[in-house]
Amino acid sequence: MTLIARSTSPSPSSRRYVPLLARILLANLAVLVAASFAIFVGLSHTRISELVADEVLVVVLCVVTAANVVILRHLTTPIRKLTEFARHLDPTQPGARFPGADARSEAGELAQAFNDMLDRLERERAESGRSVLAAHEAERLRVAQELHDEVGQTMTAVLLQLSRIDGRSEEQLRLQVGEAQDAARSSLDDVRRIATELRPETLAELGLASALTALGESFARRAGIVLNEQIEANLPALSGESELALYRIAQEALTNVARHSGSERADLALSNESGLIRLRVRDYGRGIGDRPVIAGNGVRGMRERAVAVGGTLTIGPPPEGRGTLVTFELPLASVATDHGEVENSAER
Repeated sequence: MTLIARSTSPSPSSRRYVPLLARILLANLAVLVAASFAIFVGLSHTRISELVADEVLVVVLCVVTAANVVILRHLTTPIRKLTEFARHLDPTQPGARFPGADARSEAGELAQAFNDMLDRLERERAESGRSVLAAHEAERLRVAQELHDEVGQTMTAVLLQLSRIDGRSEEQLRLQVGEAQDAARSSLDDVRRIATELRPETLAELGLASALTALGESFARRAGIVLNEQIEANLPALSGESELALYRIAQEALTNVARHSGSERADLALSNESGLIRLRVRDYGRGIGDRPVIAGNGVRGMRERAVAVGGTLTIGPPPEGRGTLVTFELPLASVATDHGEVENSAER
């Protein structure tokens, strides 16, 4: 989909302010006129030597320069503030806008244009992110089906053949056949687990709360980590895209806990707080401290999912204690209008 940018700034004919160049010239002219008048009045009523007159002229020029600096600094302050805002803007945290942007000056028009540009960039990023995520989910679905239909059935056939061989083989071969059966069962379990992670069937069948509960139980069992789950069951209706984003972010955050934290316990919480769906995943491991978060594929994927559904993702140290806290906040207002079901589009 192509987005057509439409400027909301006023046309030159509708501007109702004095241009910045004219204001600077008028301010300089006023300062020079005032200084010249002060010099003329001071020298015309006083008999002083040329040396004193030169000193008076130097002092007046210094005052004029200082006044000019103060005036120009005041006139250019909005531009400097906009520059500072743009320099510290974090593109991974959408929603930030330059405050007080209006069309009463060039700086105000520039701020309006900058905010309009941020609006367009965030819309385009969300649209492209949704398209990419839909493609990812379609590929996940294809791989999961192939694992289930082809690899899973092949492994099942291998197990059946090994069972028949075990019944006919001699005693000394049964131990080796049993080991092969155990390896085949373990591989079949891995295939089923990977297929389930690629396409969470519990999310579509049982809902978000049950899917997250099942995800947490499976994670705790595999990783050997004590997981404290606090998942609110009575959640408001969410779009399929939003539920999938919440599930995938929780899945990736728990995976990072197992891989990087070194923690023996973790927390998984999902709540509805005053019209805000909040997902928290916390560990009690080594943490990241004040270091910037390295945007690997997992973190980048979480951020893209958060932006695609209009949410906010923060990763950092918890308010107290050790570890890392991942927080995903999704305003209900952003999911009132469904932007398209990623899961449905993946199936299509």
